[in-house]
Amino acid sequence: MAHGPSQNFFSRWLFSTNHKDIGTLYLWFSFAMFLLGGAFAMIIRAELFQPGMQLIQPEFFNQMTTMHGLVMVFGAIMPAFVGLANWMIPMMIGAPDMALPRMNNLSFWILPFAFAILVATLFMEGGGPNFGWTFYAPLSTTYAPDTVNYFIFGVHIMGASSIMGSINIIATVMNMRAPGREGHDGCVSRPFSSWGGPLPSL
Repeated sequence: MAHGPSQNFFSRWLFSTNHKDIGTLYLWFSFAMFLLGGAFAMIIRAELFQPGMQLIQPEFFNQMTTMHGLVMVFGAIMPAFVGLANWMIPMMIGAPDMALPRMNNLSFWILPFAFAILVATLFMEGGGPNFGWTFYAPLSTTYAPDTVNYFIFGVHIMGASSIMGSINIIATVMNMRAPGREGHDGCVSRPFSSWGGPLPSL
């Protein structure tokens, strides 16, 4: 059953506070980032197909390695986890929605901006980050390209999104259990898999 009055396509997906809609947005975004990260991986593998330099310059190879790691970890794996949590946790604990639905919406919609900033560095002077997704110094400080500032800003936005998603999951599981699911201990008497949301979020 849909929440609230009928909406047009853009209103539904842009302003939705429905946990299933937002979970679906997260999962589609994760799939898109999986394809993008896979494209970066294919460039890496094409270059390594034979010994020697084949298709791209070493500097661009390092950029692809860095971007592949960032996109797969922050763009594919983490949003997929939050998307599944959005879909499943309210239904497992008997809650009507997530505890903080507007923050839930915001936590998703800042992700595309973060990755737009990150991918845009590939087209800037100096190229994208080329020091690996672990950001080890001095490669990420002394020897980093000028675009490292955009890269750091984008990663901070991703981190803010992840923190908001984690807060929402923890608040939902701890405060929105349906009557009869609290148990004598207050926490333990719930579906075991619903612990898969708050524990990694901590």
